[in-house]
Amino acid sequence: MATSSLYAAIDLGSNSFHMLVVQQVEGACRTLAKVKRKVRLAAGLQPDGSLDQAAMERGWDCLQLFAEQLQDVPADQVRIVGTATLRLATNIDTFLTRAETILGHSIHIISGEEEAATIYQGVAWTSSGTGRRLVIDIGGASTELVIGEGASAELLHSLNMGCVTWLKRYFPDGELSESSFASAISAARRELSPVAAGYLKRGWQHAFGASGTVQAIQEIMMAQGENEHITLAKLLHLREQAIACGHVDRLQLTGLTPERTPVFASGLAILIALFETLGIDNMVLAGGALREGLVYGMLGTRQDCDAQDRTIDSLIARYQLDREQGERVRNTALLALKQLQPGMDNDDACMLARAAMLYELGLCIEYKRAPEHAAYIIRHIDLPGFTAPQQRLLAALLLNQRDEFRLEALQAQCALDASRAVLLARLLRLAIILCLRRTKGTVPEFRLTQQGERLTLTLPAGWCNDHHLRATELQTEAKRQSELGWPLDVVET
Repeated sequence: MATSSLYAAIDLGSNSFHMLVVQQVEGACRTLAKVKRKVRLAAGLQPDGSLDQAAMERGWDCLQLFAEQLQDVPADQVRIVGTATLRLATNIDTFLTRAETILGHSIHIISGEEEAATIYQGVAWTSSGTGRRLVIDIGGASTELVIGEGASAELLHSLNMGCVTWLKRYFPDGELSESSFASAISAARRELSPVAAGYLKRGWQHAFGASGTVQAIQEIMMAQGENEHITLAKLLHLREQAIACGHVDRLQLTGLTPERTPVFASGLAILIALFETLGIDNMVLAGGALREGLVYGMLGTRQDCDAQDRTIDSLIARYQLDREQGERVRNTALLALKQLQPGMDNDDACMLARAAMLYELGLCIEYKRAPEHAAYIIRHIDLPGFTAPQQRLLAALLLNQRDEFRLEALQAQCALDASRAVLLARLLRLAIILCLRRTKGTVPEFRLTQQGERLTLTLPAGWCNDHHLRATELQTEAKRQSELGWPLDVVET
């Protein structure tokens, strides 16, 4: 392995220390190591602003773990930053002197604005969607807010509130009550008040959460059978579940990990205040944040296309897929969807297009079980730009591209409701059959209509007699879909 392709980013956060090591492969990042330790540095801040010895010792012990891995990474391809707690600590020099000796690298204490801008870069490079984005990162001692479009941050702030500091102030004895939540939420609203108007004035199309709090909430929701979209109603329901537990020591929610339990209530209170103050309709988990912003900044990754497109391009190059054939299937599938839904949902169209571009991914292993291989690769590979539910939907579509339907995969994903996922699978299968010739100009002009669950595929007169293989495949597919309760008729004009 060439060391010149290795990059490392370390984030000395107020709640956790993180190390990310990646290798650049075909224009994308392959994660080689992720190390995370709950250092809870902010818990060691004393009234006089100094860090206590125990907190510094926890930090140094963690850095001993990171140091060995850094020895294989070129010095100019390493970025190490400290955030809110290290910005606040009055005895920072004591901590830094020993920390830099342990790591063998300089540590840069970045401002809140620089932290917010780097977080936005991490989100922009790893999360999909066009239009203006609102990005929120609730850290241990600070919360970063950013509005931006494309790769450019337009408005950003770093606020002095975080899940560790709010835990100390508003849940000091671990009691989870109506009053403790009310106090924490009110205090967060006061912190937001001076800056909220600017964000409301600019507005946004998509909201992303880039913090451990948002990740924990999404994991809980999905474990409880919800979809990935975080809403105020869901947050308030989680607050009621937490209050019913009564105390942090008894806090047991389906999907909540033990390591996140101590700071869950304080992070939840801050997020509720953000939703209420900014009028956020829904939010999804971002694909990256500060560490990814540091890494992609070193890589100089192209920003002239969507994050999902960059990921698809990388997979096509890495697995030597036939791009021209993928585009042929994609265009055919999207034409079919547009005929059924002239004002088609952009999420449906995007996921159908991505599945079409990657449908031959499993051939890199072998043909017979290619759909299973493709689904396995997608389920287990890093996919910047795709949320976890989108990744599962993409895998389910690839698994169902031919042969017998695997309905359990389409029903288990939560990016789309099952009926929409099934329709996308039906269209993908038809597009693959219509494109079997793999040659420009061989896809027939067709018309697809829908009445309830029934699809009718209309082909040119005499086409079936002239194209026996595809006609037979279409009839077999029509029988298979019809037997499952989704009638498919193949007719000629």
